[in-house]
Amino acid sequence: MNMIQSAKDQIVELTKKAYAAAAADGALPEGVETPVSVEIPKDTANGDYTTTFCLAAAKAMRKSPRDVAQILTGKMKLEGSYFTGVEIAGPGFLNFRLGDKWYADVLAAVDAESDKYGRGEGLRGKKYMVEFVSANPTGPMHMGNARGGVLGDTLSSVLDWSGAEVWREFYVNDAGNQIEKFAKSIEARYFQIIKGEDAVEFPEDGYHGDDIRELAQAFYEVHGESYLDVDVEKRHADMARFGLDANIPKMKTDLLRYGINFDEWFFESSLYDSGAVPAAMELLTERGFTYEKDGALWLKTAEIMRENMKREGKTDEQIDKLDLKDDVLRRANGFYTYFASDIAYHRNKFGERGFDKVINIWGADHHGHVARLKGAVDALGLDGTNRLDIVLMQLVKLVRDGEAVRMSKRTGKTISLADLLDEIPVDACRWFFNTKPDTQMEFDLGLAVREDSENPVYYVQYAHARICSLLKALADEGCAVPAADKVDITLAATEQERELVKALAGFPEEIRLAARDYDPSYINRYLVSLAGTFHRFYNACRIKGEAEGVVAVRLKLAEATRRVLRNGLGILGVSAPEKM
Repeated sequence: MNMIQSAKDQIVELTKKAYAAAAADGALPEGVETPVSVEIPKDTANGDYTTTFCLAAAKAMRKSPRDVAQILTGKMKLEGSYFTGVEIAGPGFLNFRLGDKWYADVLAAVDAESDKYGRGEGLRGKKYMVEFVSANPTGPMHMGNARGGVLGDTLSSVLDWSGAEVWREFYVNDAGNQIEKFAKSIEARYFQIIKGEDAVEFPEDGYHGDDIRELAQAFYEVHGESYLDVDVEKRHADMARFGLDANIPKMKTDLLRYGINFDEWFFESSLYDSGAVPAAMELLTERGFTYEKDGALWLKTAEIMRENMKREGKTDEQIDKLDLKDDVLRRANGFYTYFASDIAYHRNKFGERGFDKVINIWGADHHGHVARLKGAVDALGLDGTNRLDIVLMQLVKLVRDGEAVRMSKRTGKTISLADLLDEIPVDACRWFFNTKPDTQMEFDLGLAVREDSENPVYYVQYAHARICSLLKALADEGCAVPAADKVDITLAATEQERELVKALAGFPEEIRLAARDYDPSYINRYLVSLAGTFHRFYNACRIKGEAEGVVAVRLKLAEATRRVLRNGLGILGVSAPEKM
């Protein structure tokens, strides 16, 4: 249950009823349709919630905002509601103050929903796919994959907690130019093993990592020199397959170690095997969005994007400055481009598997591809503008002791996911990478392993462990946590106690916002704030030695906080230790 939304909804209803009563007796004019907007003010000293309805409706009512507010407060019926009072502030704000019923209902909701507290229904009935990581299988996964992995996985969890049916997918690029380059790289290293490194030139655009040397050595140990005289096409196909069969299981193992499990690993090659790529191109042609030029098949990308931008309100002058260009779908040699297979893949997502919404987690370097792909999906008649969303994530910078960390033990160029997990606990990796996607992040390796309050994941986990230890110690003394309906909420009268209840009430709302904005880092920020609120409560409000009723309500507050911390950490894929 979202108790914050419940309070807002109740204010809307109370205000509408007060206006109806005032209109009925002629104190205010009838027929004013101004919506009631409700907010939580930054300073709650004068009220917990506020509405600007009187300011917004005053002109239509031909009265000053304060006069409207005065009339409405006289008609407001708060009996049985969550509020004990409503006051006029400033030029005409209506400020509402929460009463004991709301605080009691928050604890009751946490108690009743337990490990499901925070779940919402806003996306119920919606089928979502989140495609993320989708790393090139020609080498080890790197830092960008590490960030994209946790962002995609936690976003999927947030959407699931918001009621959606969620499908996690990894797109395996096992076709196209990069696979041919992969095969040529293995081939060159294989020849070097047999003929000597100086005797065979390595492709300048090849993959230079040590992992390629290891794959070539493994291939040689299986096949010896038998592939020296094999047909080039077969040699490349077999070497690519050998490399992929070695790399993909490693990727799966690394991701499982990272706490990520996909519902499906979708192979690009399956689109060619099934004929889905030419079928998608034929559909675009039938719909009039392709043309042939210089032996190649082109998509009318510029035309599609121009029309989409016009619908968004952009002028011809603004569009002309973008220098829009068309895209090749099939080259003159008959081979389809990566863009063609990407279009076919998204036709599969929407047209064949019926996802209502598809979210792709991409690196920021793919920014220029976003509108093109959305336009192509539009051209297929699948409404890419509204159904396809792309989350672009910025780069990661690793630092230690204030200095950048660049080198990898394996490749000599980049930090791989496996390298990172060898040095940093999975909990810390998942926490630190779950930052706001559109901001560049600095991953401090030293901070990630610190065991003090400066490390946010340690700080939150410590709060959970502290509560577990407290509850156990008191249980050993015979003080069990009561049910929510057995505590007297009026005994939780201090500022720290009330603030803690408000913080607990905020959890469902943070999940809703995280799903709305495709930003699961809302959960990180919330958990740090909740942990801080609990520590302030614990330091200010004694439990042991207090009166029985006070002990009961404070134990309940601590236990409710433990549950919410555990649920939030679970969304992030971070453990909730009971001892630290």
